[in-house]
Amino acid sequence: MSYIIKGRTCDYEVVIGLEVHCQVISKAKLFSSASAESGGTPNDHVAFIDAGFPGMLPVVNKFCVEQAVKTGLGLNAKINQKSVFARKNYFYADLPQGYQISQYDKPIVGEGYLDIELEDGSTKRVGIERLHLEQDAGKSIHDMLPGKSCIDLNRSGVALMEIVSKPDMSSPYEAGAYLTKLRSIVRYLETCDGNMNEGSMRCDANVSVRPVGSKELRTRCEIKNVNSIRYLMQAIEYEANRHVDAYDNGEEIYQETRLFNANKKETRSMRGKENANDYRYFPDPDLAFPLVVSDELLEKVNNSMPEMPEEKALRFVQTYKISDDEAKRLAAEKTVANYFEEAMKEKGSDGKKTANLILVELAAYMSENQIENIYELKTTASRLGRITALVEDGTIGLRIAKELLPMIEETDKEPEAIIEEKGLKQVSDTGEIEKIIDKIIADNPKNVEEYKAGKEKLFGFFVGQVMKATQGKANPAVINKLLKDKLS
Repeated sequence: MSYIIKGRTCDYEVVIGLEVHCQVISKAKLFSSASAESGGTPNDHVAFIDAGFPGMLPVVNKFCVEQAVKTGLGLNAKINQKSVFARKNYFYADLPQGYQISQYDKPIVGEGYLDIELEDGSTKRVGIERLHLEQDAGKSIHDMLPGKSCIDLNRSGVALMEIVSKPDMSSPYEAGAYLTKLRSIVRYLETCDGNMNEGSMRCDANVSVRPVGSKELRTRCEIKNVNSIRYLMQAIEYEANRHVDAYDNGEEIYQETRLFNANKKETRSMRGKENANDYRYFPDPDLAFPLVVSDELLEKVNNSMPEMPEEKALRFVQTYKISDDEAKRLAAEKTVANYFEEAMKEKGSDGKKTANLILVELAAYMSENQIENIYELKTTASRLGRITALVEDGTIGLRIAKELLPMIEETDKEPEAIIEEKGLKQVSDTGEIEKIIDKIIADNPKNVEEYKAGKEKLFGFFVGQVMKATQGKANPAVINKLLKDKLS
C-alpha cells in the first residue's frame, strides 16, 4: 500500500532511512573492564579510560566483537573479517576524551537486509548499509542542581552497535515494521535487550520527500533519539508533511538534526546537521592494527546462532497446527514464543486455544495494565497450558477459560482451585440441560415457530439463552445436539 502525501503542486513520496543504536549485552564496556550494567551510583562504573584520563590505552572487548558478528549474521549481512576503529571528533561535556572511538569506512559488518511484512501481507526487502561498533558517551543531567548541569559517566564507553539502513522505506508503517523486526532479531540473538524506553535501543530517522516517480534524493532531516516505535511513526508522519508544506510554499529545507516532542506530536530544530568531514575521522592511533575476525571465531559464532523468528514460526505451524498468522505473531517476541512453548508442554493442552488466549486475552490484559513482559503475569505458562487442557477434556468451556485469566491475575491462585471454589465446571448432564431447554422452548413459542418456518439464525438465540441460564457452564456440544433434536 503506497503512502502518498498530496501537495498543491504535485504528489510526494517519502524516503526514510534509519540509524539504530543498540547497546550490546556485555558485562564489561567496549574498551575497558568497567561494568556495563545500567544504572547504579553516578560515576561508579568508570575506568580511567572511560573518564578520558591521559595515557590510558583501549583494549578491545572480544565478547562485544562476537556480539556484533552474531548480529551481522542475523541481518543476513557480510562480515568484514578486517575492520578499523576510528576517532570521531566532537566536543560535548559528557564526552570526556573529546572524541568517540567508532568505525568509519571499514566497519565490522557490511551490507545485509531485512524482509518486513507490509499492511497487505506482502513483504518488502529493506537494505542494511552497515553495522559498526562504537563506544557510548556519558550522560548530562540538567535537573539535579539548580542552575548547574551534572555529568554521569557510567554509560561512557559502553559498547554500541549502530545499524544503518539504506533509504528503502517509504512510509511510517514500513519504518515501524523495520524497527519492530530489528528489535525482535537482537532480542532473539541476545545481543541487545531492545528496551527503547530505557535507552538501550535508540533510533534516529532520516526523512525527506520527493515528487512521486522521481529518483532524486532531496535534502533530509534527522530526527534524533526516538525512543518508541509509535513515536517513530508519528515523528516521520509529521516531518514528511512539514517538508511537503515547505516545498508547496516555495521554502527551502535545510539539513538539520531535529527532536520529536511526543506531547505535541511534532518535531523541532535542535542543530545544523553535521557531515562526516565535520567529525574529522581518522584511524585511532591507539588501535593501530585492524580488528581481525578469524575464521575460527566466525565459525564459533555461526554455530551458536539460535532459531530465528521465521524458522520458529514455520515450526509452530507444523508442530502445533496453528495458522501462519498466529505463528508469526507468537514468534515475533522471543519471550512470548518461549511462553507459548512452555504452555504446550502441559499434557492435553491445545495449540489453537493456547495461541488464542495469548494473542487475544492476555495481550489485551497486558496492554490495559501496561505490562511489557508476559512472564510478569500471574498466569504462568504452566497455568495457561493446564487451562486449555481443561477445555479440551470438557471440564470447562472456552468462555470460562477466558474468565479465569483475570481471576488468576487478581488472586494468584491455581486455575483448578478457582474452578472448584466458584463452581465453574462445565455442565454435561443431559438431563439437567434438557430441563433448561424445555423451559426456554416453552417460554419462546413465537421464536420456535419462526425457527421451524426457516429462520435458522434463531438457533443462536436458543443457544445463548441456555448458556445464560447455566451461566456459561453448559457443554456447547450437548446444547447443540439437544436443541436440534427438540426444535426439529
